[in-house]
Amino acid sequence: NRTNNLNFGGKMYQTEILEQGCEELGISLSYHQIEQFLTYYESLIEKNKVMNLTSITDFQEVMQKHFIDSLSIVKCISMDKIDTVIDVGTGAGFPGIPVKIAFPHLKVTLLDSLNKRILFLNETAEKLDLDNVEMIHGRAEDFAHNPEYREKYDCCVSRAVANLSSLCEYCIPFVKKDGVFISYKSSDSKEEILSAKTACFLLGGKIMKTETFCLPGTDIGRSLVNIKKVKNTPKQYPRKAGIPSKNPL
Repeated sequence: NRTNNLNFGGKMYQTEILEQGCEELGISLSYHQIEQFLTYYESLIEKNKVMNLTSITDFQEVMQKHFIDSLSIVKCISMDKIDTVIDVGTGAGFPGIPVKIAFPHLKVTLLDSLNKRILFLNETAEKLDLDNVEMIHGRAEDFAHNPEYREKYDCCVSRAVANLSSLCEYCIPFVKKDGVFISYKSSDSKEEILSAKTACFLLGGKIMKTETFCLPGTDIGRSLVNIKKVKNTPKQYPRKAGIPSKNPL
C-alpha cells in the first residue's frame, strides 16, 4: 500500500524509492514519517543554498544515498533493543535524524564541531517536531571526557569521513559497556577495518562483524562495521583534540 506519489506543500514527490528501500530493510513508514522525510529534504535543500551541507541534492539521490543509507543500520543491529544513540560528526544530520524519524522511541544526541550545522539541525528538529533530540556543538575528543556523555549510550553511530582507527577513538568512549559502535563505510574498506583492530582493542572495543551490501535499488556498495564495547575505555582516551586524526592508534 505504497503512496508512491505524494502532493506535499504544493509539489508532487515520487516517494516510491524511499518506501521501497525501507520495505527492503524491513522498515514500514507511516504517512506522517514520510512527510517528515519530505520536510527534512526541503529543509536540507533550502539551507544548502546558503551553506555547504551536501553535494547530493537530487530528490531520488537524497532518498537513496542519505536517507536509505542512514537507515541501513538495521542490517547489523536491531533498533528495538536500543534506547540511546549518539551520532558523532553528524554533519547535516546523517544518520541520526533519519534513524530518529524511523524509530521515534530513540533518544538521540547529534554532535558536530561546526555551530552552523548545529543551528540547522535545531531548526530542522523543530520543523519535524522531534522530541528527545539533543544537539551538541563541540569536538568528540572533549565531550567524550565529560561524565554526562562518557559511556552513556547504547549505540554510537558515525558516517563521518575519517579513518576507522581515528573514529574508534572519537566514538567508543561514548558507548556503555555491552553497547555498540556502528561505523558506516564504503564496501572497499577491508584493509582499513583490519588495521583498526589495535585501536579498537585499546579503547575497549571488539569488531564483531562487518555487513557488506548494496544500497537497495543501486549498485553502491556499503559496509557497516559493528564494534561491541567489551570493557570500559581507559581514562587517557580520547587524546587531545586533533591527535586521533593526525596520529591514529
